[in-house]
Amino acid sequence: MIRVEDLPAAHPGRRLLTKRTPFFAAPGEPRCSYCAYVPQRWTPGSETSVMVAVHGTGRNVGELREGFIPFAEQHNVIVVTPLFPAGIDDPDDVHDYKLIEAHGIRFDLVVLDILEQVRLRWNARVDTVLLCGHSGGGQFAHRFLYLHPDRVGAVAVSAPGSVTLLDQSFTWPAGTGGTAQRFGITVDPGAVATVPVLLVVGGDDDGRADLAAMGYSGHSRPEQLDRLGDSLARHGTVVRKVVVPGVGHSAPGTRPPVTEFFADHLAGQR
Repeated sequence: MIRVEDLPAAHPGRRLLTKRTPFFAAPGEPRCSYCAYVPQRWTPGSETSVMVAVHGTGRNVGELREGFIPFAEQHNVIVVTPLFPAGIDDPDDVHDYKLIEAHGIRFDLVVLDILEQVRLRWNARVDTVLLCGHSGGGQFAHRFLYLHPDRVGAVAVSAPGSVTLLDQSFTWPAGTGGTAQRFGITVDPGAVATVPVLLVVGGDDDGRADLAAMGYSGHSRPEQLDRLGDSLARHGTVVRKVVVPGVGHSAPGTRPPVTEFFADHLAGQR
């Protein structure tokens, strides 16, 4: 695998592997892929921080990456956007990645493998990353946090339609019961509590009808976010919650609190 630092400054590969990159197959699971945005200030010796932004059901990865480019440039952060295709081993599936595992694929491990490739290619710092997701991406993000709190510096969860509570009395994905058998990982609420969490939702994002149609009846998106926030707070997690007035179920509409939250986190590390 080519490391960007090994390419001469005038090599065309430098242009291909900085700013907007092409999509790369995920190592170990080529049905999944990722693209990145590498800021103009990136240098091989910088050990640049990384943000992972996870798409929702619509998989609009291009818009997702574009939306975080100003943040990437301002804070010198590499933005990584995985793509988990619909229809893996089930032509009608659009949801499986949100629950972390399906059809023998561990989507959390796919992300960890991607991060290792990002580390090698760009000399990026991936021991802990910023992690965010809207809607289905928010489902993935908080579940990834539960399984790998040591790899997450801060996480922003936007408008998930369903949530997993930090409660061993409910089996995954309703709660964290059975994760040792399913994933080989016992969720540690104390470790989760070391990671600051942003919960964000649009003020006009009720979503009850859409969720009922998808089989998630009983709670609106704000109610789901409250359930998640209460569960995290009971175990000591520092939770910041933001309701964005006048915004519906919109990733761009809920993005400003996410970038502000991450900017605050990065500032606190300096």
